[in-house]
Amino acid sequence: MKIRKAIIPVAGMGTRFLPASKAQPKEMLAVVDKPIIQYIVEEAVASGIEEIIFVTSIGKRAIEDHFDRNFELEYRLEQKKKMKELDQVKAVGKLAKFAFVRQSKPLGDCHAVLSALPFIDAHEPVAVLFGDDIIDGKIPALRQLMDVYEKYGDPVVSLHKVPKKMVPSFGVVDGKRLDKKTWEISRFVEKPTLAQAPSDLVVIGRYILTPEVMALLTKTKPGPDGEIRLAGAFEDLLAQKKALYGCIFEGTWYNCGNKFGFLKAQIELGLKHPETGKELRRYLATV
Repeated sequence: MKIRKAIIPVAGMGTRFLPASKAQPKEMLAVVDKPIIQYIVEEAVASGIEEIIFVTSIGKRAIEDHFDRNFELEYRLEQKKKMKELDQVKAVGKLAKFAFVRQSKPLGDCHAVLSALPFIDAHEPVAVLFGDDIIDGKIPALRQLMDVYEKYGDPVVSLHKVPKKMVPSFGVVDGKRLDKKTWEISRFVEKPTLAQAPSDLVVIGRYILTPEVMALLTKTKPGPDGEIRLAGAFEDLLAQKKALYGCIFEGTWYNCGNKFGFLKAQIELGLKHPETGKELRRYLATV
């Protein structure tokens, strides 16, 4: 079945970016001239997504405003004949159909996804994109996952090879490589120690969830910290001998959930930007 909807959880507090995130969502921090969240939405839309459900919390109203129309701004831009800027502003609200739902409590990423269930039909698969990750590539990363889903018809997670020191911060997989970028996953270990890690392939914030997985989410038990994790649902799925695939996406991953990843995105995407690229390159040569 064609994937038309995506869930984007954006309910986190963004404590790593305080005080910048005190009065604005971390997802609205700009990389060059667009907020982080717009890059993620544009990836989803370029992959074929038509409807996007944001899972928010208190203090995230700016995200809703960003993807809504601003009639006063549009009027002022039109009056000043700034038609290029006017077109850019109007285009944001037309990227997709948007819905917003509050996560009642900060009970983990699985709980955030479950908050969007009223917008998802019981029989349809859905994409999930987390708000910290910008992935820049010729083919949208989510589209690459959707291609794997369309081939096998089973849930898919995005995979990325990382240095060993980073492994304990992520969910890690083991399994069988089927081709250059596809794995059939046999184990899913959430934040293992280096000694426990089955590989250096970690799961990044892109998923294709089938109705079978969505049903498992409702039964997933909280971990020791009281939070309900997607990792728990994937572990349950594999325990039932059900299929789970991984896609090693092609593209550059920027982990904007930490300061270094955010700064790296600023520099590298700034170098690609037609308005800033040449001047930024000259500046960096002098540093």
